[in-house]
Amino acid sequence: MASTEALNILVITFNCARHLLQPDLFAKRLSKALPDSQRPDIILVSLQEFAPIAYCFLGGSYLAPYFQRFQHAIHSAGEALGGAEYANVITRNLGMTACMVSVLEKHQENIQWIETGGVGVGLQEMGNKGAVGVRLGYGTSNGEILELTFVAAHLAPMEEALQRRNEDWQNIVRGLVFTPTTTTTTTTKAISQSPIQQPVGEESEPLLEQQPKTTSQELKGVYTSNSHLILAGDLNYRTSSTRPQGSAHLIFPKPNSEHHDNDDHFHSLLQNDQLSRELQAGRTCHGLSEAPIDFPPSYKYSKKAQRLANEEDTTTTWDWAKHRWPSWCDRILYLDLPARLRSENPGVGIEVEKYTALPLMPTSDHRPVVLAMRIPLRAIPTAEGDGEEGDVRSNPPFDINPWWRERRLAARRKEIAVGILAYLVSTWVGRGILLVLVVDGIVGWYLVKGILG
Repeated sequence: MASTEALNILVITFNCARHLLQPDLFAKRLSKALPDSQRPDIILVSLQEFAPIAYCFLGGSYLAPYFQRFQHAIHSAGEALGGAEYANVITRNLGMTACMVSVLEKHQENIQWIETGGVGVGLQEMGNKGAVGVRLGYGTSNGEILELTFVAAHLAPMEEALQRRNEDWQNIVRGLVFTPTTTTTTTTKAISQSPIQQPVGEESEPLLEQQPKTTSQELKGVYTSNSHLILAGDLNYRTSSTRPQGSAHLIFPKPNSEHHDNDDHFHSLLQNDQLSRELQAGRTCHGLSEAPIDFPPSYKYSKKAQRLANEEDTTTTWDWAKHRWPSWCDRILYLDLPARLRSENPGVGIEVEKYTALPLMPTSDHRPVVLAMRIPLRAIPTAEGDGEEGDVRSNPPFDINPWWRERRLAARRKEIAVGILAYLVSTWVGRGILLVLVVDGIVGWYLVKGILG
């Protein structure tokens, strides 16, 4: 791995609060936040609560407007980066969590295969919380295949649910199994011609001609010996195990605090970050690393802050919701190169160019978080024997649940039922259907009563 050739990757995570994105505003803020180096070769987007629960659980065309707005945002950001054109190679969701993968159009042919998987960790293992993953094989100039795994996740909320979040991660590792998929690619040029109304995949072409074969004895989970791993999402780890009481909001972080030692600087809260503590103790996100955090908490902003978020500069005031401790809920982690490769090639490794939060969007109480990174463009060779000691790639922290498929299918049936019910009670069309059914039932009852009476 002496070569310094690298793959430029941009990772975005955003809890959309079930609202449609404002694509032009998002693209403008994204392009300003990117480093001045080369434009990304691959853009990975993790979305949580990206649409209402009825649409997420029913899927299909209900989700098209939500995904198209992000595709439009990527197109606009690409234009700001010197006219870069991106192709959306795959978009997948499991319930209310989704991931989108886009590559520079000139790199489309480098995508050799794609695998996907998903698992719900919400109520009754449904996808109101959960994870969805994409694993792809990227062909290099020397004929190797670089494997890249991207997992978008949404874990349990609330300050007091620390143990549940750790259990959610365990269930993701045990239940998220990757299987081959066929897909299509949509260019950002086609999306830009009609960013909202155009159905997903209308102007598309087959991306993959063949897929690798996977047998039941070759189950592939989150960790595999040859793959890079990136985890992004609303992991929901907080800065306190109890909710704020009384006047606690008076000590929430303020933007005009310039010294880290000040009580009202956000670094004072960062010292209590649950995820940092659990990572260090090896109780969650095993083996993963995170770049240093030098941005304010990404959650939870008030309604007033959201109303002001259309302004050009939203960093001069931080208006926090008083009933939640400001926290870095939205995180991006990655698995570094195996120690054996780092020792053999000092100075060659994963490089983080930027890790930051974008300004608040008007539609969410979360700030989007982005990570720009460079990954060596070389395959990770398989370790000999049982693998390197301490390397989670070869020795995952949890075994795959042998009943993962049956449990996902059972949860999917529940999701459809909940999706139909939510559609009927939460949408105008659904309420209209309910009204017709009620009227028909009443009329039918009187008809039957008249006939029998």
